[in-house]
Amino acid sequence: MYGIKSPLPDADRKVVGEALQGALVDLVDLSLVAKQLHWNVVGPRFRSVHLQLDEVVALARLHADTVAERAAAIGISPDGRAKTVADTSGISTSPEGQVVDSAAVGTLVEALAAVITRMRGRIDATADADPVSQDILIGLTADLEKYSWMAQAENSA
Repeated sequence: MYGIKSPLPDADRKVVGEALQGALVDLVDLSLVAKQLHWNVVGPRFRSVHLQLDEVVALARLHADTVAERAAAIGISPDGRAKTVADTSGISTSPEGQVVDSAAVGTLVEALAAVITRMRGRIDATADADPVSQDILIGLTADLEKYSWMAQAENSA
């Protein structure tokens, strides 16, 4: 049996592992939701929304990789399999078929809000257990909140 050793006590490693696994699942799903919307957005703001959605995909994938590698570094095997994502993500299902630009942005705002809420809980959970992992979660949450602000501004009148 292989094993990566971590300086974290087992109890802290469990807390951090759960936080990182949850973050990974939400980030993988966010990238999938944003890509689904990207492929299906229509309407007068098609181009700007289409490009914005790909930025969110890239951001989510970048952070998912960082989170998964942090989990591996502390001896937690990251699980980004489709079934795991489908069973444990905090994001609602994205709509089927073509989506008008304003509705696509609304779906993105909802997805980001769900992920951000869960990330903030993970930030709290990892504060004492592992400030290194907490720092990763803080940084990625700041990035998600930036995109949430921009998406909300896009649909504001």
